[in-house]
Amino acid sequence: MCGFVGLIGVDSASTALCLGLQAVQHRGQDAAGIATYDGAGRLHLYKDLGRVAEVFSRESLQTLTGRAGVAQVRYPTVGASTRNDAQPFITRRPSIALAHNGNVTNLTELNAYLESRGMRTYSGCDAEPILLILADELLRLKVTGHTADDLAVAVTKTMSRVRGSYSVVAVLEVDDQPTLVAFRDPHGIRPAVYGQRADGAWSAVSESVSLDVNDFRLVGEVPPGSMVLLRAGAEPVVRELLPEPRRACVFEDIYFARPDSVMSGGSVYARRWALGERLADEWKAKGLEADVVVAVPDTSRPAAQAMAERLGLPYREGFIKNRYSARTFIMPDQATREAEMRLKINLIDGIFRDQRVIVVDDSIVRGTTMRRLVSKVREHGPAAVHVTIFSPAVKHPCFYGIDMPSKQELVAHGPATGPELEDRLAEHFGADSVTFLSREGLVEVAGNDICAACFTGAYPVEVDEEERGHIVRDRRPDAPTAAAS
Repeated sequence: MCGFVGLIGVDSASTALCLGLQAVQHRGQDAAGIATYDGAGRLHLYKDLGRVAEVFSRESLQTLTGRAGVAQVRYPTVGASTRNDAQPFITRRPSIALAHNGNVTNLTELNAYLESRGMRTYSGCDAEPILLILADELLRLKVTGHTADDLAVAVTKTMSRVRGSYSVVAVLEVDDQPTLVAFRDPHGIRPAVYGQRADGAWSAVSESVSLDVNDFRLVGEVPPGSMVLLRAGAEPVVRELLPEPRRACVFEDIYFARPDSVMSGGSVYARRWALGERLADEWKAKGLEADVVVAVPDTSRPAAQAMAERLGLPYREGFIKNRYSARTFIMPDQATREAEMRLKINLIDGIFRDQRVIVVDDSIVRGTTMRRLVSKVREHGPAAVHVTIFSPAVKHPCFYGIDMPSKQELVAHGPATGPELEDRLAEHFGADSVTFLSREGLVEVAGNDICAACFTGAYPVEVDEEERGHIVRDRRPDAPTAAAS
């Protein structure tokens, strides 16, 4: 999972790109990078490990000249945590700067194909093979003077070779004009939207919040299996290339996206609220009773508030989050997650003491956070602790860009389902009860055109055993191949 920003027609594009990246810092904290395209047809690149404010200075931004460019914040699910794996990537023949969000599943196959074409990647990041294949397909057509039709052919062939999830943004010359290009995988698993500013500039981003911070108006999303061409002062050109049934990642709505973002034509906040209402109905049907509803900050607040309103209970802020603490789920290893968790959250005693408390969280993946939270709540003398989750149980690995590739890491993995699973996890966490949102409840709110493979095991893009093993070993070098199954 990563976040990208692309801009064209903006004076001092690097400054606007930096602002856009800060708006999606929650999508990746490992590395950040910016590539700009100047009026003389040259690319300028700066990237390094760290968060946006740590990587870029006023001086570094001043070296990134031009009115167009692409930028990215990285959360590594492929490749290492090194500067060499940071995005964007550039190629000089033809001149392209490219960044992406997602997870390419057939990386070994693509690298072998590139070697057969006399090319090698210099990183472990899956954005580089996408860039090299796109460049190679363009050069097969002609060396220079590429047209929109040429690009459509090259992107179509790239899509036919690359499997997995990807939303891509790139800047290059098309029809002898600087052009911002965005395209998504055929199922549209990872998000991408675009917008226009009053001065005619365009932007393509992972989340609409990056449009807001630079005064762009949301125009639409990049359709699955399609390409959008954006040029300053001109109307967007949308080309449908290889569309398949839409399967947008529902975990974006549940956990990753900011609540003020708009995705798949709807408000993330509104979806989280609706999930909380449905969860309240399912919890109430169990015949349980409580005194207060408390959200695990920050993602869970809309669902928790909706649940409290639906149940006629007070909503209270019982967990206080350290604002300088990172998101534990996207930490690179378990030891780091546990250390960060100790810094992340403290409790207000009076909210919990002698109360029957409903604790609302977005999801349970490894269970580390919830087990520690319940333990901390117990220290404050509650009458009961009811854990509620506004998503189903995560029972299957994700191979499309979220760091849960091994079944051994998933606390809910296994044959147990429904009440049996909830009772097992309640005992594991030390809670009085655990309630997951049902799969039927998720579909009622989010619809059928979603990727919910982490809940159901139904993968929209097939991932064979060899590919699964490679993904697991890439993220966990000591993990056995079978861990992905």
